[in-house]
Amino acid sequence: MPRSFATAPPPLGELLRRYENPGEPLSCEPLAQGLLNRGYRLATTRGAYFLKHHLDAPTADRDTIVRQHRATQRLQSLGVPVAPPVQDTAGDTVAVIGGRCYALHPWVDGRHRVGAQLTTAESRRLGALLGRVHTGLDQVMEADGQPAEHDSADPEETFALIGELLELAGRHRPRDSFDLLAEHRLRERRLLLERHADRRPPPGTARGWVHGDFHPLNVLYRGGEAAAIVDWDRLGVQPRAEEAVRAAAIFFVRPSGELELPKVRAYARAYRRAADADSAELAAAVHRVWWERLNDFWILRWRYQLHDRRADPQFPAVSALAVWWTREYEAVCEAFAG
Repeated sequence: MPRSFATAPPPLGELLRRYENPGEPLSCEPLAQGLLNRGYRLATTRGAYFLKHHLDAPTADRDTIVRQHRATQRLQSLGVPVAPPVQDTAGDTVAVIGGRCYALHPWVDGRHRVGAQLTTAESRRLGALLGRVHTGLDQVMEADGQPAEHDSADPEETFALIGELLELAGRHRPRDSFDLLAEHRLRERRLLLERHADRRPPPGTARGWVHGDFHPLNVLYRGGEAAAIVDWDRLGVQPRAEEAVRAAAIFFVRPSGELELPKVRAYARAYRRAADADSAELAAAVHRVWWERLNDFWILRWRYQLHDRRADPQFPAVSALAVWWTREYEAVCEAFAG
């Protein structure tokens, strides 16, 4: 759930006293990117750090954060580009101050790159990188019991949500072009769901440890190489091939809502080789993520139900993708699984 970032400044004095020779603070600038937690670029007389204030309730407890930190420490030993946290003088990586959890990471100089900025060869390396993440997590994380069923969205529930969102969008004042687009996409999606309701996928069970939020804002590049994969808050056990498909649908979507299929194809083939995933696994994942996108209205829920507009700029491309993907379903499936 989104939440306000109107929080108190981080307690730098008490925080830095926990570390050995971190230097004196010079500046602590909040970072604009990120929707769920709070990040700062902390400069001290000894260097620069990324200071993370964990806010998102499902993942902000100390034990969950420690598990994420241990995973990145172990992945680093396998050569995966990550930025594990700095340990304090007691060997801890989470500082709990005033009931709030903070972690200090080394600052990684780099930039975010979307698919349009990646060459075909770089898209291939991105797919191989995610495959290394998944196989690396298999090595460093404990098994999580028997695979549990992963259900798919119920179209009847989606129809009810569409009706509610249409009513909220119609009442929204002052009305603007976003409201008009939202109403158009909601009615369009309702027709698509009526036409394709019989294609709801069965529960899926192919699972593994995944990053959970692999997208351009969580991969830092230096030149053409990934310097660090960051933000492991969603680390968990999920169908791994679905993460590969979701990531591609974010990296390689054009503003018009189309996917850059030649780059998707290079990315997916490299992922399958690195993760030892077969075409059938990717094809099933494509179908499940397509269905997920067809039933998903998280941006409109944020805007109309939670009165949070931070995700509004993503809506035009995301909403167009569901329509284009439905029309080009076979071509998309071939790009991932062919």
